[in-house]
Amino acid sequence: MILNLTELKSSQVYFQMGQTLLPRPIAWVLSEIETGKYNLAPFSYFNAISSNPPLIMLSVGKKPDGSFKDTRVNIEQRKDFVVHIAHRAMLEPLNQSAATMDASESEVDQLGLETVTFEGSRLPRLKDCRVAYACTCYDIHEIGDTPQSVIYGEITHMYIDDSITSTSDSGRLKIHADKLDPIARLGASEYMSFGDVISLRRPK
Repeated sequence: MILNLTELKSSQVYFQMGQTLLPRPIAWVLSEIETGKYNLAPFSYFNAISSNPPLIMLSVGKKPDGSFKDTRVNIEQRKDFVVHIAHRAMLEPLNQSAATMDASESEVDQLGLETVTFEGSRLPRLKDCRVAYACTCYDIHEIGDTPQSVIYGEITHMYIDDSITSTSDSGRLKIHADKLDPIARLGASEYMSFGDVISLRRPK
């Protein structure tokens, strides 16, 4: 089967890309609505793009009415945000946080999620997530006909739960993927939990 994407509607392209480009990591993004009130939303068009500077990217679409999504508005206005890597036990609240809500409402409050101080960040992090990145807005680009907002975030501080780490004989920090137990996005309404670890040395 060959699909000619130039002949498909954008919704069809999204559906086929989402079912083949997988699994995709999920950025669970906390941004500030107003002082002490936070938006929380998941994005699976997300990945790392650079380590110097340490940059991640989020691709954020628009609302059905054509306006910018709350995450983009909050980041553009306030510059800082926190990206969480959710694990399997947090799948239900992560999925629920994708529901459409008024911009003034907080998913954190609605879902009863607890936040704690994030050292190095003006914003808090979700207490129960095992990894979190404190980010500042590096740039925002608009691409495509919709357009889509590509948000570049520079990581300034990283939280890693001690329970998922160990230290090698050489002193290098090891993060155990199985203990992080991240969830990933598939197509349609499907997610994937953590699977087998396959270890192969890179060829010289």
